[in-house]
Amino acid sequence: MTANDSVILVVDDDPLNVKLLIGILESAYEVLFALDGPKAVELAVQEQPDLILLDVLMPGQNGYQTCRQLKAKTDTRDIPVIFISSLSDHEDEAKGLNCGAIDYISKPVNAAIVKSRIGNHLELKHARDLLKQQATIDQLTGIANRRRFDEFLLQEWRTMQREAKPLSAIMIDIDYFKPFNDHYGHAAGDACLSKVAKIMNQVISRPSDLLARYGGEEFVCVLPNTDRDGVEHIAENLRDAVQALAEPHNKSAVAHVVTVSLGCATTIPTSDQLLSNFINSADHALYRAKERGRNCVMSHPLIDDTGDG
Repeated sequence: MTANDSVILVVDDDPLNVKLLIGILESAYEVLFALDGPKAVELAVQEQPDLILLDVLMPGQNGYQTCRQLKAKTDTRDIPVIFISSLSDHEDEAKGLNCGAIDYISKPVNAAIVKSRIGNHLELKHARDLLKQQATIDQLTGIANRRRFDEFLLQEWRTMQREAKPLSAIMIDIDYFKPFNDHYGHAAGDACLSKVAKIMNQVISRPSDLLARYGGEEFVCVLPNTDRDGVEHIAENLRDAVQALAEPHNKSAVAHVVTVSLGCATTIPTSDQLLSNFINSADHALYRAKERGRNCVMSHPLIDDTGDG
């Protein structure tokens, strides 16, 4: 990511201060602005800026309160916050840092200092983001790994529970993959996994969805705000896409090419449900797909988006 790809959110109740900071930054960054704390939090959630410049003294919700709110939210807590304030007392600076800010710049601002501080903190953030991304990507296939899946599933489970919307999952298994490995070799097996992951990731096109490698030749999809009809449609698209790869598999009992079996589950999460049962339902549906003859889609009969089975 280059400097020009970075997004800075400027938060100040004084439009003149906002204009001044935009003038300093707009040649190097995309700059958003908010004139109060609540709007700043809303923009931070929606736009996911790379860094926030936050005024301390604002009417209503001040900068300290806004910073605490940002740091309390899962989707904004890792965004660096730099306070900009006319308060220059060491106690004020300490208070800002204790709220979760990474730096404190005094007004009136100096353009060179602002640019330098922002550049340094963005460089650190981008390095941390890269390490975080590498820790959640499966090295063989390039898609999300099991760790990322666990984090994402829990996050979306809680979100769908709050919003009373359906959450769906698809468990996917490459049919007769052990005979494939035994016949073609492990290098070919690794290449097959990469090809299957790539084509399925093209099918899972919504930014809100996740495809992950679950382990071995198993994959899993998490589909927020997707009902039973929707998940079955996506699962069929995944099955068709893998078969259309026409990857030879002479040791398969269902086709002469690589195919997948898929199990779907859908529910509207509630506080009395167990997340583990939801995934077990998708896994059980996958087992039924294998029993049925593989290269097909099955849904768990006991859990759906209406709750009526």
